[in-house]
Amino acid sequence: MVTLAILLAALLAGSLVYSVLIIVAARRYLSQKRPNADTHLPISVLKPLSGLDEGFEANLRSFFEQDYADCELLFAVRDESDPATAVIRELQAEYPDRSSQLIITGVPPYPNAKVFSLDRMLKTARYDLLVMSDSDIRVEPGFLSSIAAEFADEHVALATCPYRAVAGESIWSKLESEGMNTEFLGGLLVARMLEGVKFAVGPTLVARRSVLVAIGGFNVLKDYLAEDFVMGKLAAEKGFGVILSRTIVEHRIGSETLSANAAHRIRWCRSTRRSRPLGYIGQVFTYPLPVALLACAVFPSWWPALAVTAAIRALAAWSTAAWILQTRPHWLLLPLQDVLSFAFWLAGFFGNTIVWRGRRYYLYADGRFDLR
Repeated sequence: MVTLAILLAALLAGSLVYSVLIIVAARRYLSQKRPNADTHLPISVLKPLSGLDEGFEANLRSFFEQDYADCELLFAVRDESDPATAVIRELQAEYPDRSSQLIITGVPPYPNAKVFSLDRMLKTARYDLLVMSDSDIRVEPGFLSSIAAEFADEHVALATCPYRAVAGESIWSKLESEGMNTEFLGGLLVARMLEGVKFAVGPTLVARRSVLVAIGGFNVLKDYLAEDFVMGKLAAEKGFGVILSRTIVEHRIGSETLSANAAHRIRWCRSTRRSRPLGYIGQVFTYPLPVALLACAVFPSWWPALAVTAAIRALAAWSTAAWILQTRPHWLLLPLQDVLSFAFWLAGFFGNTIVWRGRRYYLYADGRFDLR
């Protein structure tokens, strides 16, 4: 029991240190000055599409309504029968002055169909600054202006846009949004503070064309499930400036059933484990509340540690959700989400296959994947 007590105490102490680091990292992120350069770099927006997400039309409309003249919108679908096609045609007719184009890609030869769509759009894109954004992203009218200002700094070559998750009606959607707005963003901020930004993650990335050329283009990324992470990693290794943007976007995650939600959470966990195995093991310190609950279950007299942990975890959650994303944590859902996330993290250690868009894939040890 002594060995177990020492182990749990070490895990709990490490988790509390990590939570404090989130708070410090959030303050440092906010302390950086927002760029205010009046920059109008021409921008190509690349949006790979497949089917209709919840709020799909409003998401796309937010890009058509950008207060930014020097941009083009490129959309890619596999074939004309995709229901996204009709929505795009309607928006193009509604906004005839907005430069936009729909590309029919055909059947993707790459394991990662999204990367194939991006590759096709890149060949058509006219401009050097590229915004790669998923279909479930909604932005403010000044989004592109804000991005252009950040890239006025010639050192900045690739940026990850933090996102505020907006849940659908299902409880699983709401739980997931809590994790995205607190746990996930907290991890990005701590990594940025401790080692700099050597990654790119999330549903909206911005990159100069020169970065993609230098890393070998999308052809290098086509076999990876976490192509965004690999893109940022390769760019950093090449010496390009990679940042965590100050421009926030909305990630409209929609409503999901338990089975659908569990499937993509498992996909993320297994993909992360394969992409950075040591980092995945280290994620144990990102779960202070589950660790404290486990410690109290074994040693009930440790209940004061649970109270302290809950308070520090709450402040860490507030620092990401309220300070940065301008939203508020749901205090009743947060503990449940933390426990659920911990359970999926444990499950991520097992299995090497994922299901993505109805197909089963095998994950290799280096993060690549292929049809099973």
